[in-house]
Amino acid sequence: MRIFLTMKHWQLFVLFIGLPLFLEILMIVLVVATADTRILFYVFPVMMILCIGSLFGWLYSLGTSLYKRLPENAAMSLTRFKIFFFIPVGYILSLLVFMFWAYKNAALVGQPHAWIFLLIFPLHLFAMFCIFYCLYFIAKALKAVEWQRPVTFSDYVGEFFLLWFHFVGVWFIQPRINKLFDPAPGS
Repeated sequence: MRIFLTMKHWQLFVLFIGLPLFLEILMIVLVVATADTRILFYVFPVMMILCIGSLFGWLYSLGTSLYKRLPENAAMSLTRFKIFFFIPVGYILSLLVFMFWAYKNAALVGQPHAWIFLLIFPLHLFAMFCIFYCLYFIAKALKAVEWQRPVTFSDYVGEFFLLWFHFVGVWFIQPRINKLFDPAPGS
């Protein structure tokens, strides 16, 4: 996962924005060319795994690598970060599998039951909470590593929002990450 720490900001932008845009255009072209909308149900899960996987890979490598460089007096739990990280990953993967299964068995199942949505709604909210915790953890760790002292939320609120809106934030966050993890400083 070290590759995410050494990639340039424009490379990550292409990975986070360019790849999904290209795959969306490809899906539209395939649907128009074949007049078969079922292609969406086969390509969409693959597209989501690639796009969300790259974003989550970046976040995971940031969280775990920054944790290793935290100052001694910065009290943060890597175990909690990993738990809160893998909950939304598992949720997204299971949701994609469920959507694929529901499409394949739509003729057999018919309309989805309301209990499915009653189950998905709280899981979705909890997964969102977990993602926000991971963004908080990374933002706090980044600022604590840069300053080499414990920080408060007002110190890293900007980093939190830059990570949340990663399509803009990658232009500001990644150069700082590159500087922190540059194997050959001064070159």
